[in-house]
Amino acid sequence: MRYYWLWSLIILWTIILGSLALIISLFDPTRGKVVSWFVRLWGRLILNTLGNPYQIQGLDRLNPKENYIFAANHSSSLDIPLLFGCLPYWLVPIAKIELKWVPFLGWVMQAGGHVFIDRSNHENAMRSMEKTKRSLLENPRSVLLFPEGSRTLNGEIQPFKPGGLLLSIETGIPIVPVAVDGTFQSFRKGSKKFTKHKLLISLGEPISTSEYLLDNRKQLAKDIREAVLQFCLLYTSQSPRDLSTSRMPSSD
Repeated sequence: MRYYWLWSLIILWTIILGSLALIISLFDPTRGKVVSWFVRLWGRLILNTLGNPYQIQGLDRLNPKENYIFAANHSSSLDIPLLFGCLPYWLVPIAKIELKWVPFLGWVMQAGGHVFIDRSNHENAMRSMEKTKRSLLENPRSVLLFPEGSRTLNGEIQPFKPGGLLLSIETGIPIVPVAVDGTFQSFRKGSKKFTKHKLLISLGEPISTSEYLLDNRKQLAKDIREAVLQFCLLYTSQSPRDLSTSRMPSSD
């Protein structure tokens, strides 16, 4: 019963805030900044509705006036409201194109300037990335991506795909490795139960890709994944392969 009640509240918040964001976005000259503010509020309301304690550490490593490409491990659908609610940046995600056609959700995402990638068609995906590159150069903002491509089924960090990371090489925006902990235990893929568990975001040092070329993009993906894994070792005594089932200490 609690599961369906929580989903009802999540849908309600999504409709209310999404409607406001869509209306106000019509008068937004920044083409998405207002929607980003509403999405951040949406993320925090969902987290507070679920009752999970959450924390972010490492913001002191970043310049609040700069833009970044945040590359995070993907353990749960909760990663999305958690990251949007905690990262104080004008943030747009790289999302699968199927979400573009979801009624209401897709409309809000389009109004916010979110990036859609057709993973089933390489040429379409490359055109989308080229369009995104031009957009970021003309209208700078930060990007959120999950280089694994999909949520983990077993809590282990999967190999990173280079696609979205290429934006760093082409735009000069540094990459921030992001370790997300606790969401897998709270709501793993396929589960029909929300479990209260501390959620933690840990941010690494920004990584410049000025020494990388498009030809060694696979190496870039490996290096960024390694940075996430090595960063996890600072906060867990378990194997870095299993970040999502590790507990990270508070940075109080």
